[in-house]
Amino acid sequence: MNIYDLISGISEGRFDEQFRKLYGASDRAVLKARARYLSAAEKFSVMCPECEEIHVYSAPGRTEIGGNHTDHQHGCVLAAAVSLDMIAIVNFHDEGVIRVRSEGYMADEIDLSSLEVNPAEKGTSTALIRGIAARFAEMGVKTEGFDAYMTSDVLSGSGLSSSAAFEILAATIINERYNEGKASSAELARIGRFAENAYFGKACGLMDQTVCAEGGAVFIDFADTEAPEMSKLGFDFDKAGYSVCITDTRGSHADLSEEYDAVSAEMRSVARAMGCEYLRECDEERFYAELPELRRQCTDRALLRAAHFFAENSRAAEEAEALADGDTERFFELVEQSGTSSAELLQNLYSTGEPQVQPVPLAIMLSKRFLKGAGAVRVHGGGFAGTIQAFVPTYLAADYAMEMERIFGAGCCYVLTVRPVGGCELML
Repeated sequence: MNIYDLISGISEGRFDEQFRKLYGASDRAVLKARARYLSAAEKFSVMCPECEEIHVYSAPGRTEIGGNHTDHQHGCVLAAAVSLDMIAIVNFHDEGVIRVRSEGYMADEIDLSSLEVNPAEKGTSTALIRGIAARFAEMGVKTEGFDAYMTSDVLSGSGLSSSAAFEILAATIINERYNEGKASSAELARIGRFAENAYFGKACGLMDQTVCAEGGAVFIDFADTEAPEMSKLGFDFDKAGYSVCITDTRGSHADLSEEYDAVSAEMRSVARAMGCEYLRECDEERFYAELPELRRQCTDRALLRAAHFFAENSRAAEEAEALADGDTERFFELVEQSGTSSAELLQNLYSTGEPQVQPVPLAIMLSKRFLKGAGAVRVHGGGFAGTIQAFVPTYLAADYAMEMERIFGAGCCYVLTVRPVGGCELML
C-alpha cells in the first residue's frame, strides 16, 4: 500500500478490526488508534514525501503479573503484552542504510556495511538497531535498508519495557521483510536480548523480549535461560470484567542501580552458601533447615529475599494455573500475597537511601482504600521507585485512574488491556 491507501483505510475504518485486537474492543480505543496512526502517517509523509510503497508494524509493551525478581535466579514469571505499543511506518529500499526517526528523539542512521559493536553508541537506540541487524546477518539474513517513522505510547520509565518493545519492533520489521517471517517469537526475543547485551551495553534477561514478541499472557520458566519453557494462557481480563492499571508514582530512578543489583547479589549469596549458583537450584526445605548455619554466612536481608524467591517462584505457577482455570478469586489472593511478600521479604518498595520517600507504598495504600477488597494491587517490576499494578473492576477503572492522577499527577495511570499478539504487521 502507499501512504494514501493507509490514510484512506484508517479513515474508512478498514483497520478497525485490527485496532480492536491490539488496543481493546471499545469504540474509544479504536478512535484513539485511528487518530494516532493518522498522525504518524502525516509525519512519515513529511519525512519521506516521495516514498511509494509503505508497511506498518507494531510491537507491544509488557507488564509483569507474577514472579517479582525471580527471573534472574532462573525462576518462573507470569507476564503479559499490553495495549500500549510502538508503531512504525516503513519504506524499504536497497541503499544499505537504516534511517529511523522516533517521535521526540534525534534520528538514527545505521550504515549496514559496518555491523560491529561501536563503543561510542553504547546506551543508544542506534546500538540496538545495529545489534539486531548484526544478529540477523549472522543468521545469513541480509538487510538491505529502510526508512522508518516510529512513535510510542510505551513511555520510557513507565515500567512497561519500552526498550524491549523497540527491539521487537525493529526485529519484526527485518524478519518480515528480509527473512520471510521465519524467525519465531522465541528467536526474536533472543535477537533483542543480544542487541541489548552486546551492543547497547545493558545486562538483561529474556522475559521482556519474550512477552513483547509472543503477546498475550505468558507463563515462562527460566530453568534454562537460553531456551525457557513458555506457556501462553487464554485468559481475557477484559472479558472477565477487569482492567490492568499501571500507575507511575513518578519516583526518581536515579542512583537505584545498587538497590537493584543488591537483590540478585544477595539471593546468589544464599545460593552459593548452599553450594549452588542460583536459588532455583536450591532445595527450599533444606534452606529452612540450615538457617542457623546460613545466618553465619549471609545477611538476614539476604535470607529474607531468598525466602521471597522460594514462595514467589511457586506462586507464579499457581497464578498461571488460576488464570488457566478462570479462577479470578484465587488469582487475586495470590497477587495480594505477592505484594505482601515483596514488601516484607523482598523489601523493594522504597530505597533504603531515602526511607522518607515512599511513593510506591503510598500508591498501594491508596489503591487498597479505593478498591475496598475488589481486585488486587502489588508493586510492579523492579520496585524501589516507579510503578504499581492494580487489577480493577472495569466499571471502576476510570474513577480509579482519576484518583491516582489526583495524587501522582495527570497521565500517571495507564488503563490497559492484555494484547493477544506480539510484534506484527498491519495489513489492509
